[in-house]
Amino acid sequence: MNDACGCSGEVEASAEDEAVAWWRVREIQAAALAAVILGAGWLVSLTTAPHWVGLVLEAGALVVAATTFVPGTVRRLARGKIGVGTLMTIAAVGAVILGQVEEAAMLAILYSISEGLEEYSLARTRRGLRALMDLVPTEATVVRGGEHVALDPADLVVGDVLLVRPGERVATDGVIRTGTTALDVSALTGESVPVEAGPGATVLAGSINGAGVVEVEVTTRAEDNSLARIVHIVEAEQARKGPGQRLADVIAAKLVPGILIAATLIAVIGSLAGDPAVWIQRALVVLVAASPCALAISVPVTVVAAVGAASKNGVLVKGGAALEGLGKIRALALDKTGTLTANNPAVVDAVAAPGRSRDELLALAAGLEARSEHPLARAILAATGARPEVGDVVAHPGAGLTGTHRGREVRLGRPGWIDPGHMVGEVTAIQGRGATAVMVEDDGALLGVIGVRDELRPEAGAVVHTLTRAGYTVAMLTGDNERTATALAAEAGITEVHADLRPEDKASIVRQIAETRPVAMVGDGVNDAPALATADVGIAMGAMGTDVAIETADVALMGNDLFHLPQVLAHARRTRTIMWQNVAFSLALIGVLIPLALFGALGLAAVVLVHEVAEVFVIANGVRAGRYQPISAREHAPAPSLATAAP
Repeated sequence: MNDACGCSGEVEASAEDEAVAWWRVREIQAAALAAVILGAGWLVSLTTAPHWVGLVLEAGALVVAATTFVPGTVRRLARGKIGVGTLMTIAAVGAVILGQVEEAAMLAILYSISEGLEEYSLARTRRGLRALMDLVPTEATVVRGGEHVALDPADLVVGDVLLVRPGERVATDGVIRTGTTALDVSALTGESVPVEAGPGATVLAGSINGAGVVEVEVTTRAEDNSLARIVHIVEAEQARKGPGQRLADVIAAKLVPGILIAATLIAVIGSLAGDPAVWIQRALVVLVAASPCALAISVPVTVVAAVGAASKNGVLVKGGAALEGLGKIRALALDKTGTLTANNPAVVDAVAAPGRSRDELLALAAGLEARSEHPLARAILAATGARPEVGDVVAHPGAGLTGTHRGREVRLGRPGWIDPGHMVGEVTAIQGRGATAVMVEDDGALLGVIGVRDELRPEAGAVVHTLTRAGYTVAMLTGDNERTATALAAEAGITEVHADLRPEDKASIVRQIAETRPVAMVGDGVNDAPALATADVGIAMGAMGTDVAIETADVALMGNDLFHLPQVLAHARRTRTIMWQNVAFSLALIGVLIPLALFGALGLAAVVLVHEVAEVFVIANGVRAGRYQPISAREHAPAPSLATAAP
């Protein structure tokens, strides 16, 4: 927390580890004890006991409550840092000098309670993020020497084989070697539909095994698995403060010295013009009234709550800067492959040239694509079992492949690189249906054209409708040809299409959009890295377990459900609104309390009470950002209107 608020990092760590309930927070325990002692002093004052007995009890209450903030204040003063604790300490000492020991004790008690509640609220929201680590089981069953051995997940090594029974959680990342099952990954990706998995499928730490027994080969140690990586990144990125948090920090840091100077001037000038006791007391009250503690915590509490809520719903947001940036977005640039589409292309048409056969066309294409990792290659290989030997295969980026088959040169590639000739009509028809046309040529003679289509995600149209209804402008960016891109975009409800783009072209388009309005780029985090880096906010789609995507983007949608996008945008807008509500309320409170304190309308105890109650309100309002509201495919609820967004 900001030093302006008087909280030390040591206290934060302690609260995070130990404060499982608010009544176990040290500051609240001390305040409760001090309140009991002060109450005893008040009861003694009603009896015939000597006055000094009650005074001793009041002083004891002050000492007990002051131990929660005075030592930390002294340590920070030694480092040259002035915070709200400094103001409270000066006010308490001044009240004692003026003989108002009971007022000083009440100030210390209320301040201790507010500090304790701050620590508890921050620790509670941080524990929401750390709770992800609890998804890892405390024990894992390993197959060794034909026997089943129970181990602590921390003792697992790469190459171990886990036996995962139905209903058990996977201890760390791995690959299924035997067995088939359905995996519940809802806690990781926010998606409720189980994922079918069999031999060769990647399994993530924390996944719940369904009905089948599977053996999983460990590929990542527990401390480096996907869950641990997410928690580490978010905790590290929380240091990246957004504009709202920096504004609150700057105001709070500069306000405290100004308050001390103003209080000193009030005391000196007032004493020269009137009763010194009255004006010194008013100066102390002004000192407390202008305390910016609520301002200093207004944004951090909100950010921690919002980031923690998003992480538990399958969205990784890298700190306050990314969250605030996401809340300002007004335009979205969506990559086609893997974002709007399922990244699972299939052959939908294959038209052979006259005198050639469809089987011959697919077979030669498969021979050329046999060693390619391109998504289109997987589709062509899946369409035929034939694999003729093709040698000397050379890839031509953005164009296609060349090779040698039976001493003849063969080529596969896009129309334009290979002349469609008399098959231009077939090529146009395939592209008009939203498929990518792939030409195949054998020794200079056209063999035919293959149509490969990557189907839109089922929810793509509903998501685009939700986004446009919420006021966002949506554009599609793709390296595919104009005709294919336009057909798919129309199916999804997108009117702005940019096709035939290379990675650097996508970055250029994003830069042009950013000149008129804040833009987010949504892509796969690898081929779209330049555009992700260029956008105001980069969003990686389906990034769970993908190192490059998580590291490159500001926001990572861990699952493959595109509805995560409007959900997190609505969440960020709502969070940003809450941030500015807290900042405005905190500043308005200071503006109202200072003149009331200056003219004696409020005493020390009243100002402290109002201030600390207001601080609790700010915390409670900030914690509201921890409510994540999913948008399902059945209820296309729009995000909050742009008209209601914060400045």
